[in-house]
Amino acid sequence: HVVCHMTSSIDGRLHPSRYTQSPDGAVKDWSGAYEAIHETLKGDAWLVGRTTMAEMAKGEPHRPETFDRPARPIHRAPRADERPLAIAPDTTGKLHFRGPDVGGDPVVVLLGNGVSDAHLAELAADGVSYVVSDGPEVDLPKALEILANEFGVRRLLVEGGAAINGSFFAAGLVDEFSVVLAPALDGGTEVEGIVAFGREGLKGKAQLSLQSAETIEGGAVHLRYRVLPG
Repeated sequence: HVVCHMTSSIDGRLHPSRYTQSPDGAVKDWSGAYEAIHETLKGDAWLVGRTTMAEMAKGEPHRPETFDRPARPIHRAPRADERPLAIAPDTTGKLHFRGPDVGGDPVVVLLGNGVSDAHLAELAADGVSYVVSDGPEVDLPKALEILANEFGVRRLLVEGGAAINGSFFAAGLVDEFSVVLAPALDGGTEVEGIVAFGREGLKGKAQLSLQSAETIEGGAVHLRYRVLPG
């Protein structure tokens, strides 16, 4: 079960640092509400895009000088059975970590098949799990199948930016949307909106059925939608 969980402005933007002010609340209130709802959604794992994960991981390249040939396509690190897992697609192997976890949550990286053995060896040495796709791009449906069968993930929270959210939705993998709608506007023209609702080619792929609407702190509204076949 895949839940796409996000905070959005009224005009459909995902960058709270750009939001206008509201007399009913502030960015910290909406961020706090988002995190609190994240906990109630009880995901086995959460997933963000490569750029966001890089900001969290704060690692630098440190490939081992010598190493045995690393496992392909799957490596389960010692903490792979802990919950929740932190997952990030990284097609070309640009992510680096300081250890096996991010914020205490063990990491799993989804990679394309062109990633080098040296990078895989670095991840394994750091205690990071990984899944290598059959092709140069990350095969999201196959990756979810592996996450379920090999890592026991049954409930995934997709919490990325426009590109990763839209990729999951376009592939027909999102079962539910959880949206914290903030009483704010972005107004910028150069910042991409929520791809899940605006990406070319998504029209007709699905219908959204409102499950609940709840007013929460800071003047925000929490909306939950079930995704139905288009």
